[in-house]
Amino acid sequence: MNTLPVTTEKVILVGVEISNAVRQQRRAALAAASAASAAAASEESGPSASTLDLPPVFDAVESLDELATLATSAGGTVVEQVIQNRIRPDAATLIGSGKVEELGALAKAFEAETIIFDNELTPTQQRNLERALKVKVIDRTQLILDIFARRARTREGQLQVELAQLSYLLPRLAGRGVEMSRLGGGIGTRGPGETQLETDRRKIQKKLKNIERDLENVRAGRSIQRRQRQSVPLATIALVGYTNAGKSTLFNRLTKAEVLADAKMFATLDPTVRHLMLPTNRKVLLSDTVGFIRNLPTTLVKAFRATLEEVREAQLLLHVVDASSETVAEHHAHVIEVLREIEADGTPQILVMNKADQLQGEEATLSAKSLAARMIGDANVPAVIISARSGEGINSLLELIDARLDLDPVRTVRFRLPVGDGATLNALHEGTRVRSVVYNEDVCEVIADAPQSVQRRLLQFLVCEEA
Repeated sequence: MNTLPVTTEKVILVGVEISNAVRQQRRAALAAASAASAAAASEESGPSASTLDLPPVFDAVESLDELATLATSAGGTVVEQVIQNRIRPDAATLIGSGKVEELGALAKAFEAETIIFDNELTPTQQRNLERALKVKVIDRTQLILDIFARRARTREGQLQVELAQLSYLLPRLAGRGVEMSRLGGGIGTRGPGETQLETDRRKIQKKLKNIERDLENVRAGRSIQRRQRQSVPLATIALVGYTNAGKSTLFNRLTKAEVLADAKMFATLDPTVRHLMLPTNRKVLLSDTVGFIRNLPTTLVKAFRATLEEVREAQLLLHVVDASSETVAEHHAHVIEVLREIEADGTPQILVMNKADQLQGEEATLSAKSLAARMIGDANVPAVIISARSGEGINSLLELIDARLDLDPVRTVRFRLPVGDGATLNALHEGTRVRSVVYNEDVCEVIADAPQSVQRRLLQFLVCEEA
């Protein structure tokens, strides 16, 4: 059977640097955080945190590089990148008439089919740009929505993406330009089809209500599942972090699962839950969730409320960061910002500094405490250095999870049971971490790190808590 050749869409990326005021403010905040943790960091690592270079802040170039990765994930080929510096945005086109003419010439020269702006465009700006440039124009938000539409596999994920797309496109229905006239699709046109978007607002709003109703049913189902889990001491741990930090690779390493893990942004969209056995033989649930990103669209956060509730309801968060990234401080800050939006910033966290195998120089020799101080300006956060790819540090991570998990707490206790009671001894081996077993005539004494639930179940054999 003949197959059509694979073609990619030629795209031009446009970044706009409005002012460096915000950048300076964030640098000052990061400097203050680094100075505050200087004493704690110097105790272990030697150099003072105040002498370290400040964590980098996203500038227009770095942001555009990230946009290029997103565009590639969406099936585009970046043929040119343009950065416009302005004191304030132009109300009509964002970039000004002169830059629009220059951009039009570039689009013709490179035969570009799509121009993607790193900044969110107003409906008016998008229409004006499409009319002037005669090509499809989308912004960062629409690109991210497009990628989510490609990656959604479950019915729930598809509903959430469609809700986000329709919420974003509703104010842009009137006067849609080049994008609406094309029937060939492409980047930024996935999800609800052209015919649906050309209907009137009343029908769109009716569709939104239907999707929201279906998602409410999903939420109700998840609530029932959570109540069932909460009826037994089974804690939920959620992996969170910036997209492409290595969460799915870590998930596979911990649970022996085979979820998709590659270098593409948002490789994981639909959450996956698996059992995980801790060193104390406590069984917990581990959830792999969608990666966060800078300026994650508000419509997407709201639409994915049903999925993100799993994060909010978790007893512990594993905040995975790419320790080799030059913008790790920014990535960490953006994840914390999203967690605050979904009211999960108060949940206990462990900072998991992944990709240790890619660390170089002095950073490769630092302790977890010192590396955390250097990267995010906080030496007091519970942290561990790992490589999800090689397995380095995984045992330390599991021990730290065991120590930080409050649900069904573990204590070192002594059990005394009859020598012939093999069933109870087997239950202790399966449900606790046994430290020693001593036989004394007709009595068997077992010292074990036992969860509270096991202590209650075997209360008749419990002697005392070990010092």
